[in-house]
Amino acid sequence: MQNAGVGRRLMRDVMERADERGAPGIRLLQSGYHNRSFSLYVSLGFAHRATVACVQGPPIRRAMPGYAVREATDADLGACNEVCRQVHGVDRGGEVADALKQGTARVVERAGRVTGYATDLAFFAHAVGETTPDLQALIAAAPQFGGPGILVPASDSVLLRWCLSHGLKVVQLLSLMTIGLYNRPDGAYLPSILY
Repeated sequence: MQNAGVGRRLMRDVMERADERGAPGIRLLQSGYHNRSFSLYVSLGFAHRATVACVQGPPIRRAMPGYAVREATDADLGACNEVCRQVHGVDRGGEVADALKQGTARVVERAGRVTGYATDLAFFAHAVGETTPDLQALIAAAPQFGGPGILVPASDSVLLRWCLSHGLKVVQLLSLMTIGLYNRPDGAYLPSILY
């Protein structure tokens, strides 16, 4: 079925459904090696926003001085939403609430306040921090990296280099692409495949 326009028709259907539902934008992660799908998305109007590296490896299992990582509680939801709003311009409270119910949400505290969180450290989870060291602390404390791994923006070369220096390996590169509303992050973040 390749080269018959099926992918283009399917993607146009997705875009029409998003428009019918009043979605302000569409985001996707595209496999970096797949030139044809990249070309398809660009031709449909998507803009390349970032390259992300999927990294995987053994847990680092260490604490970073000055950064306390702990399991998140329902009382942390407001602080998590505030950090997300600082970085992304919106909160992702629904996903954080789901992670709280699943017991996978973690927060990092610095100087007695929440400065970052992770819904999990996994392909289908996201993390946000005021600074790159906030994310380093969350990653360092993770018991494992779920699925294919975590997604690290390649533009955060400090974080990516730190991951590599702690035994994690790049599994694949992906392109974050959007059409419609997009808020450029202003802080440290790990997107999810669902972002």
